[in-house]
Amino acid sequence: MCKPFIKKLKNNLICLTAFALLVPAVSAEKFNVEQEIKISSSRQAADLKNKIFSYIDNVIIAQGTLTIHAELVQVITEDKSDNKIYIAKGSPATFEQTLQDGSPINLQANEIRYEPSMNTVVISGNALLRQEGSEVSGSKITYNFDTEYVNAESLDNAKVETVLQPKNKTELPKKSKDKQE
Repeated sequence: MCKPFIKKLKNNLICLTAFALLVPAVSAEKFNVEQEIKISSSRQAADLKNKIFSYIDNVIIAQGTLTIHAELVQVITEDKSDNKIYIAKGSPATFEQTLQDGSPINLQANEIRYEPSMNTVVISGNALLRQEGSEVSGSKITYNFDTEYVNAESLDNAKVETVLQPKNKTELPKKSKDKQE
């Protein structure tokens, strides 16, 4: 008498678990793209014929978990596809986003070129990428959000620098030690 109930319960738990695992991934992936874009700035100008919108001074662009801060942002709409390209400039301009796994990524550079349709961002001029305590710096860094591929390069015989932070293995004992005090 209990076996059919247990089997049904087991199947329901398996379906519920599978659904729970899929929902965050799907919502995280579509979260930014399906959110409205909010742009605030001190001034703005538009070249309607060429589909170039310029936002000037104290620019903040927010869409879901994505935030861009810059002195100037130009939004260019491609003619054939209606895809948008965001070019942000500043000293530095910054780009922050929470990735699908929940970890934040922070980018800063003199220029940020973000192409949502390609899932890429290219930062150039004093480029710096920070993620989970580690850093990559160079003249130009390209990051693909789908593949999580990073390409960093420098100009004029300069070096690309990477600083990797080790996992803090002493953190757990330290916390338990603090609790005892």
